[in-house]
Amino acid sequence: MNLLNKDDFWQFAFTLYAKPGQQNFLLALQNQQGKNVNLCLLLYYLDSLNLSINTAQLSHLQKVVSEFDTLALKPLRATRSYLKANQNTISDYATIRAELLSTELKLEKQQQHMLIEAVNEFELVKHTEPNNIELYVKAT
Repeated sequence: MNLLNKDDFWQFAFTLYAKPGQQNFLLALQNQQGKNVNLCLLLYYLDSLNLSINTAQLSHLQKVVSEFDTLALKPLRATRSYLKANQNTISDYATIRAELLSTELKLEKQQQHMLIEAVNEFELVKHTEPNNIELYVKAT
């Protein structure tokens, strides 16, 4: 099987995330169920390619994103949220917010690269109706 391309995945994710309702849906999965948006996007990407993963592979992907989420993305999001709540007392808030968003986007892209590197190590199965995203959403 050909390896998946990081840039193709990034473009797919960008396009999907921009579709009406997708951002709200994915952020709800993140905020209400603790799901990882980039992992969701990867699973949608695999679905679009008719490639299926198994529960062990899903578990591995969850481990791939877990530490990066905990140590890089979640603290940055918490900082951004704190600053937003206190924006009236923060000088140059708009510039700081824009820089934080830019940094977050770069970190999101890095996490997507990590996911592609991990999935490229898998034996993926061709499947006419893969259910990767369902497998993840139903996982505890």
